[in-house]
Amino acid sequence: MNTAAHHQIGIEVGGLPVLVHTQDQKFCDQLAKYYAGFVSHSGVARFHFEVEQLAQAPDPGAEISVEVRDGIWSVRRADFTAECNPSAGSAKIRQSAGTHSFDSVLRIIHTLALADEGGFLLHAASALRNGRAFIFSGVSGAGKTTLARMAPSDATILTDEVSYVRRLDGKFEACGTPFAGELARAGANTSAPVDTLLFLQQGPENRIEEMNKQEALQRLLRNILFFAADPGLVSKLFETAHKFLESIPVRRLTFQPEPDVWSLIQ
Repeated sequence: MNTAAHHQIGIEVGGLPVLVHTQDQKFCDQLAKYYAGFVSHSGVARFHFEVEQLAQAPDPGAEISVEVRDGIWSVRRADFTAECNPSAGSAKIRQSAGTHSFDSVLRIIHTLALADEGGFLLHAASALRNGRAFIFSGVSGAGKTTLARMAPSDATILTDEVSYVRRLDGKFEACGTPFAGELARAGANTSAPVDTLLFLQQGPENRIEEMNKQEALQRLLRNILFFAADPGLVSKLFETAHKFLESIPVRRLTFQPEPDVWSLIQ
């Protein structure tokens, strides 16, 4: 690790600790504020991120690209480049100044690490109620944030935008994330076993219906966040999706944007 990068901060999401190394104390302070609730002081790290902030975007005009070559994860976009060696637990990141670019890199690294370990990030809100996690998946505009905003006081919101699903001791858990949507606030840093996956659609009445597994698989795969075309990781992700759907109930939730929809979610 570059000794010049003498400031550091730990960030842990979904049980995966990252230690960020930087020359900029102001950047550390920004990360501490942005990831409040997910800052780790243990000093333990699965990944060490060496971050260099740039005055200008490193590759203006570049579209997002995620490649896996010889065990190295290469991630690029107009505002950042990142090279991660998962075996060594190290990454070098060059990015535009601020938290926005870093947050994108962090999400992508998590998608790759989770795919390798039997989990995934999903376009979905999620919440805990009565010790169980409910995941509400849908495309933009389906009502994820609306549902989270209407949650009763006995529900704990894990996220209104990006749900974190990991496999622990053979069971799937949903974990809170700092990856916020329109609520613009981090979820609770806690986790619970997944009880039900509900695909959202808005309609004239509140109801929950069973879904067949084929339709559920298509919708699940469409909503999983994953950018790499690596055959090995794609195969693992597909296998994980199958196991996930075999493990938990999957239903369609049709709802009106009214708080009483939560009476169906117990």
